[in-house]
Amino acid sequence: MDVNPETVYLDFQHRQRKVEANPRFLTALTRQTVALILAGGRGSRLMQLTDWRSKPAVPFGGKLRIIDFPLSNCINSSIRRVGVLTQYKAQSLIRHVQRGWGFLESNLGEFIEVIPAQKRGEEGWYQGTADAVFQNIDLLRYDHNLFVLVLAGDHVYKMNYGRMLAEHMEAEAEASVACIEVPLADASSFGVISIDGDRRVFAFDEKPPAPTSFPGKPNRALASMGIYLFDAGFLFEQLARDAADPTSSHDFGRDLLPYLVPRHRVLAHRFDDSCVNMVHGSPYWRDVGTLDAYWEANIDLTRAMPELNLYDDEWPIWSLQQQLPPAKFFADAAGRRGTAIDSVVADGCIISGATVSGSVLSANVRVQGGSIVEDSVILPKVQIGRGVTLKRTIVDKYCHLTDGFTAGVNAEQDQLRFHVTDCGITLITPEMLGQTYRQVW
Repeated sequence: MDVNPETVYLDFQHRQRKVEANPRFLTALTRQTVALILAGGRGSRLMQLTDWRSKPAVPFGGKLRIIDFPLSNCINSSIRRVGVLTQYKAQSLIRHVQRGWGFLESNLGEFIEVIPAQKRGEEGWYQGTADAVFQNIDLLRYDHNLFVLVLAGDHVYKMNYGRMLAEHMEAEAEASVACIEVPLADASSFGVISIDGDRRVFAFDEKPPAPTSFPGKPNRALASMGIYLFDAGFLFEQLARDAADPTSSHDFGRDLLPYLVPRHRVLAHRFDDSCVNMVHGSPYWRDVGTLDAYWEANIDLTRAMPELNLYDDEWPIWSLQQQLPPAKFFADAAGRRGTAIDSVVADGCIISGATVSGSVLSANVRVQGGSIVEDSVILPKVQIGRGVTLKRTIVDKYCHLTDGFTAGVNAEQDQLRFHVTDCGITLITPEMLGQTYRQVW
């Protein structure tokens, strides 16, 4: 089926302008929407970084956690009924959400609730993403919402979900899928979507070995972002049908969407039309599901013009705000000067006669005299001793690096003790250092 991408894109732009011109209509839709954030996954490709926490609870950008991005998108989009579905090692995530996101007004029906896996179904723990929602279907019915927005809790991006809601409503769709263009070479890691001139999805292929390119762009594919919007009643019916199917793996991408596409009206929503305050005109969405992707996304924040703008008053990324003193740099003598160049340094850090460059230091990091930290991501409460050298590393929370410690300089030596990625990023955790005691939250 031939599609003119330029015509489709111009149609998207026209509809976006209609939505922006009618804010009351948009607010009415968001108030009738409940969002469910799927935050129960481990994220095994992050290796030992998720041994003690789920992927959405992993720290990001100095003072955030990954879960803060979909939560902030909901609040900024005026969606104030949010459930966070947890399962794998959820304690740190539960505490973060409870302590940092309890500011909504319950008297107005607003909430952000953590919903642990409770074995509501007869089959036990969640078997897939669709099963996770199905096991909590009674909670959804109780609030009498018209729309259900299903979100992944492990992606970094800024998006106005209200625009997706408006397009869904105008197109009289039963389901909508947010999508983004990706290089064809990378498309096998995504659900690949094919659309017609009315943006209706006519094919959905989850992680295909030979992805279909986007018409007119042979090197690009249209990929699902794992963001789904449903009419509430329609979703309930389809989840019940899928739950009764013994051949299903009960997953949105593998089972539910491929079933719906040929039988119902499923709309593709282009992320370009709802992403917020783009830098350099490029939509920003990252699956930071590998150590290399996680390191790269953090290090990008240290650049003069990072692709992800966290200094955005119009679309702030909210989080738990700890009461910490400001960062401190001291010592100003030859060979012993506390400096940070092209770096992100969070509250509570003390850099004492050390040099930090091109790095992200999370809260309460201590760097002692003579140490050099280059191109590294340091998670909270790390102690870095004297004369330490770190290059292209990720250092997990609570690590204590003794005087003279070196990592990221000799890959062969690092591989004997730590995890080194294909791109040469060295991950260091307390367990690798023989420091077995840690506070998991």
